[in-house]
Parts: sequence; structure tokens; C-alpha cells
Amino acid sequence: MSTSPQTGTGIRLHAPAPGWAVEADVVVIGSGVAGLTAALRCAAAGRRTVVVTKARLDDGSTRWAQGGIAAALGEGDTPEQHLADTLVAGAGLCDEEAVRLLVTEGPDAVRRLIATGAVFDTSESTGEIELTREGGHHRRRIAHAGGDATGAEISRALVEAVQASGIETVENALALDLLTDAEGRTAGVTLHVMGEGQHDGVGAVHAPAVILATGGMGQVFSATTNPSVSTGDGVALALRAGAEVSDLEFVQFHPTVLFLGADAEGQQPLVSEAVRGEGAHLVDADGVRFMLGQHELAELAPRDIVAKGIMRRMQEQGAEHMYLDARHFGAAMWEQRFPTILAACRAHGIDPVTQPIPVAPAAHYASGGVRTDLHGRTTVPGLYACGEVACTGVHGANRLASNSLLEGLVFAERIAEDIVSGSVASSGPGIPVPASGPLQPAEARPEVQRTMTAGAGVLRSARSLREAADSLEALYTAALTELEVHGKTSEPGVDSWEATNLLCVARVLVAAALRREETRGCHWREDHPDRDDRSWRRHLVVGLSRIEKRALVVARTESAAFPSVRHPLSQEQ
Repeated sequence: MSTSPQTGTGIRLHAPAPGWAVEADVVVIGSGVAGLTAALRCAAAGRRTVVVTKARLDDGSTRWAQGGIAAALGEGDTPEQHLADTLVAGAGLCDEEAVRLLVTEGPDAVRRLIATGAVFDTSESTGEIELTREGGHHRRRIAHAGGDATGAEISRALVEAVQASGIETVENALALDLLTDAEGRTAGVTLHVMGEGQHDGVGAVHAPAVILATGGMGQVFSATTNPSVSTGDGVALALRAGAEVSDLEFVQFHPTVLFLGADAEGQQPLVSEAVRGEGAHLVDADGVRFMLGQHELAELAPRDIVAKGIMRRMQEQGAEHMYLDARHFGAAMWEQRFPTILAACRAHGIDPVTQPIPVAPAAHYASGGVRTDLHGRTTVPGLYACGEVACTGVHGANRLASNSLLEGLVFAERIAEDIVSGSVASSGPGIPVPASGPLQPAEARPEVQRTMTAGAGVLRSARSLREAADSLEALYTAALTELEVHGKTSEPGVDSWEATNLLCVARVLVAAALRREETRGCHWREDHPDRDDRSWRRHLVVGLSRIEKRALVVARTESAAFPSVRHPLSQEQ
């Protein structure tokens, strides 16, 4: 999609004019492994870098990661073996070149992370990093920290490094929209700071390079492992700016999330794949290991296969959940290896030492996102994306366990290298774009979540997806009519901005899921239960229309390979 003023979407959130401004060379939006790594590398090269984060600096999605980070660090393991496992999990849609970069650059990137200060669990006898297995991996290659608190340790190390480096940070800030200059190049970002501090209210960071590292969009569903701030802000911002997104239909539902009841909403406790990696069994109420015979790796099959296995068994038995049985671990192993999960289970009245854990799939990770090349560049000049918000081609139709932290690390470094090399042209001042399109009321958020859970969850069909699409369109139309007929829209604020972003990404996700008439990876169509390589071993790319502001433009690639970001696919002919 072209990004000049004549061909951009022209869609912006309703918000007050910026009341303050900061000048920088690079602005990073997000404070997880991807965002902080990019910020550290850019700052180390002398670039004026500002980090904007929606909550506190140490409150990104990274800290919730339990299992670990995958890399070929162990004896006998190789990047080629890691590549093979990733391609299998991705179900025919991985970009092999992107995966090869990930697995070959990954080990050294992890070593640099250790040099930054991250401390991983090591063997008492050898002093080497301890490695575990997770679903889809044929070898032990998952480095972990604090037993099951890997993300928290990585976050701690990177936050301390950022604070020590003196990088300017703006906390409790929701990014609103991209600023572009008269030539359509990135010129910064507008944002709203919640609460009082050095900056408050709506302001702007002016910079020729903007790095989106905003994490996921799990809050588009009623139950998710994602924190409450994961409302798809980065994807929505990129779409409004004229960028393209791809593979958004491939939402990974983690197979083993602690079941808290059929009506449970919001962030749910995750029971890491590493628990199965250490030998826990999935069983039904009768104690039958139902994954045996469904895949050579049984409980350690790729996540999409395990989630489907659980859902099928639940359907067969009319059950609301299955069980994860790890009683044979014993108290000592639970306390040493999985203290976080043990505490979460006990807090909800389940003791894994003596009881099987009730589990069910829940929304966990967006395998797709803002389309990028191998340097993290999007279809908008000067706008980059990395981490869960991005679609680099690494994950294909289903992410391999613990590749997400590695992807954030590797591609953040590649983005910094591209920026430091001077590939970003200087930009002029940002051209104000009048707000257009309606803001959703805060109460639209639970409506979107219920609609998506019912129609676009683990099990999908043409009927469920059309019903979801109709419900989402009704929300959009009601707000649009109120704006166009009565000149009114919801009061600008965090709740309405988040609800608007959620509706935006929900509409794109449903449109892609409805278009893809097959079952592949973590996209499961009950009415098209087979994988169809002839018709569908290709990607769906979506953008917002520059002609009709309520419309989505969906294009299909000619093959599994991604075309260059210099040649947008979703621009109308």
C-alpha cells in the first residue's frame, strides 16, 4: 500500500492535539525483549533513542514468558535441526530464509543477552546452561531461568541495562498514530501519557525511525494468557498508517492454560509447555493419555496439534477441560523447576503435587502481524516492527515453542543494524492528519471479545466467522452512523482508543480467517478440515482501503514466499 499523502489511509484516532514534543533519532514503542534490545543497540551506536511503553518499563509481555528461549546451544544440536523443527511447526508457510537467519544468528544473540546480564539456569555439575524440551522440538534446546521465570529474568536484565545507559523512557504511554512527512516517510508518533509526570496528556516524539515492539493482541478474545495491555495497538496503528499485515488468522491457542471456569475472562494463568517437556501427561477424566497415537511426539507435538487434540477430546466427552498430570514429579521438582506455576495453581485451589491440573486452550500468541522484510522494515518507509507485533515469516502458520523470545532478540538486532547503517532517510516535519473514523465506546471491548471467542476461537467455520463478521460490522456501523449523522463519537481516552484498536484487528483477523478455506497450523476450519497446499500454501495480506475508509483490502500471495515490502500487495488497482 502506498504511503504518500495521496494514497495513505487518511484514518487517524480522534485525540487532542499534541501538547508537548520530544526530538529523537529513533523511537521504540514497547519494552519487551524486542523493544529494549533494539533500543540498547541503537543507543550504543550513538542514536538518540526514546522508549515509549504502555505500562511500566518492566511490565512488557516478555516477563510473562515461562518456558524459555530456544537456540541450538546444546551438544549435538545444530541450527539445521532447529530449522527443520521450525519449518515443520510452521505448516508450510514459514519463510525459510527468515528461519535460517533466526536459527543461525540465534545462539550468538543469546550469548550477547547473557553478556548484557541475563542469568540462565545452569547445571550444578558442569556449569553449562541447562536445556529442556518443549512441543515440536526433537532436542533439548530451551534455555530457562528461575525454573519457569525466564521472561522475568530477561526483562530484569534488559531493563537494568536500559536504565544504566540513560536512555530516555516514557512510561504509561499509549501510542496513538504514526506521524508522516509530505513524502509519506515516518516522522514520529503521537502518544497519550496516562497520569502525571514529566509528560502528561497527548504529545509527540519526532523521529525518522519508529520501531513497533508493542507485543500481541490476545485481549481480542475473552480468555487469554496475554496481559490486559495487549490490545493490538501496534497492528492497528500500522494499518492506519498504510502498512500491511499478514497471517493474522493464525492465532496460537496455548493448549495448557489453567482452567478457571467456562466464564473466566481476561488474563489466565499459563501452564508452560516445559511441564510437558519434563514428562507431564495430558489425560482425560478417566486418566487416559489421549495424545498417544495422534502424533509421534504425543504431548510434545506442535501446539496446534495438541490444542486440536484437547478440543476433540472435549467435544467427544462433552467436557469443559482436560487434565495435565504431573504428580509423579514430586514436591521437590515442582518447587525447584516450576515455582511460578506451582504458586499460581495453589492460589486457585489446585495442588499439582497431589492433583491433576485442569487445562484448556486459550488465546496465546499472534503468529502473524505487521508484514516486514528480513531487516524489520514494513511497507511504510521508516516504520519497523519486531517481536509479536511483526510478521517476519519465521512462524508461518504456527509458532514453534520458545521461538518468540529468540525472534524478538534476533530481529531487534537486525533492525538496529539497518538504522545505524544509515538506511533511514531524514524526514521532514509530520503533517497533521485530521481524525476520521469513529471511536468505539468502552463497552464495545467485551462485545468484541465475546464475538471473537464465539466465532473465531479454536474452532471456526464459515457460519461462525460470518456471524462474527456481521457482529463486528454492526459495532463499526453504529459508531460510524453516530459520527456521520449526528456528528458525535465516543470521548477520546484510553478505553475508547483500546476498544477501537481491538475492533480494527478483530475485523482483519475475521476477514482473513473467513477467506482461508482450509485447516492449517493454528487455523482450524471445521467446514474445511484438510490442508490444501495447492490453493492455500500462500499468505493473505490485508490493508485498510485508501478509497473506502470502512473497507478492508485482502490480497493473496502467489506462493508461500513473501514479496518485497517495496511492492505492497493490498493497494487497490
